[in-house]
Amino acid sequence: MKIAIVTADDFGVSVEVNAAVEQAHREGILTVTSLMVTGAAAMDAVVRAQRTPTLGVGLHVALAETPPALPPEQIPDLVDDAGQFRIETLPVALALVGKASVRRQLEAEIDAQFALFEATGLPLDHVNSHKHMHLHPVIAATLLKVGKRHGMTKVRAPVEPRDVLAQFEKATGLHIAKPFAQRVQGQMRRGGMKVPDHTFGLAWSGAMHTERLRGVLRHLPEGVSEIYLHPATAHYPLSAPTYQYEAELAALLDPVARDIVSDNHITLARFADL
Repeated sequence: MKIAIVTADDFGVSVEVNAAVEQAHREGILTVTSLMVTGAAAMDAVVRAQRTPTLGVGLHVALAETPPALPPEQIPDLVDDAGQFRIETLPVALALVGKASVRRQLEAEIDAQFALFEATGLPLDHVNSHKHMHLHPVIAATLLKVGKRHGMTKVRAPVEPRDVLAQFEKATGLHIAKPFAQRVQGQMRRGGMKVPDHTFGLAWSGAMHTERLRGVLRHLPEGVSEIYLHPATAHYPLSAPTYQYEAELAALLDPVARDIVSDNHITLARFADL
């Protein structure tokens, strides 16, 4: 059996993203999205999700780019003087390993983001993290610990089979995330979480245009696969300049993609359906 969970990340970061997510679910093959609870348009996203109950909504734990859920003074080691996250810097990454006080701040911040999601009243479909930051072993362990307290049962591990992509287009660049993703996949499964067998979107992040999405669907392996994209109706203040947001929205709305799903007997699903 081939099951595809088609995800849009960054729900709540902007109205442009929110509008694309809603359209891609209503008119295309999108099945779930991941909410940034501290995003500038988070409340707009929640309203759209509430009127679209068939859309699965998960938590996109954000430890970069968007504001923290907690006041900066409560997580001083995780933010800079402007109160913005600096977890991506090497000193903080090392401090998470070596200092219990920093790990406690991380746990408090992740807990606060789960609490904000619970306050929306939306069912928790799944959990992942912005920029895959839960590939860091301390962040993964903390996410598992906190998530269990909040009813988390499904998690993304971006284990992308490059051999599948090579059947229709060779993906360039190093695949350095694979061993970390495999470790997270095993860790989460041992912790009782359901994790897809395969994830597509890492090699072509921000560039999953129509032909690439068609290719993934045509060559989808057996089992449960997550395909994640970043659709938006236009660029927005926090958007990446190289990302093809509108092209990814077009890929999700592509009628040929829907035909491929049908012809290949692929079941479109939410994480909650697993």
